[in-house]
Amino acid sequence: MGAYAENTTVDSAKSRVEIERTVTRYGATSFAYGTDESGTAMIAFKMRDRRVRFSLALPRREEFRLTETGRTRTASSQEAAYEQAVRQRWRALALVVKAKLEAVESGITEFEQEFGMFILMPDGRTVYEHTQPGIEAAYLLGVTTPLLELE
Repeated sequence: MGAYAENTTVDSAKSRVEIERTVTRYGATSFAYGTDESGTAMIAFKMRDRRVRFSLALPRREEFRLTETGRTRTASSQEAAYEQAVRQRWRALALVVKAKLEAVESGITEFEQEFGMFILMPDGRTVYEHTQPGIEAAYLLGVTTPLLELE
């Protein structure tokens, strides 16, 4: 099975605008996006008195130097493959954000359940960034509870 929207022709900028419009339609009062030198893009918005940030790891151009069969791509072919992968990731992010917002709006889940790990804490790190080391340690040490307790 292929990745969602792996053949999309929707430009990344259109996906970012779609995300902004979607979060605004569901009540966001501010929105921002950006990229950094590490190849990570992010979107952030404020909704329900919470600041939310999604980071999107973008592929590196050099990942597309070779075809799936190991042949060297031309520079233009490499750039086209890279751009396709970037478009796919932005489409997937747009889907995730929209699905989470609709789940909250429909009463399936609560806002904090859907966006909890992406909420920014006062130090600028997300809840996920705060809790990930503890989660990892618990699983490495085997200190977990069963999914179902049958007693």
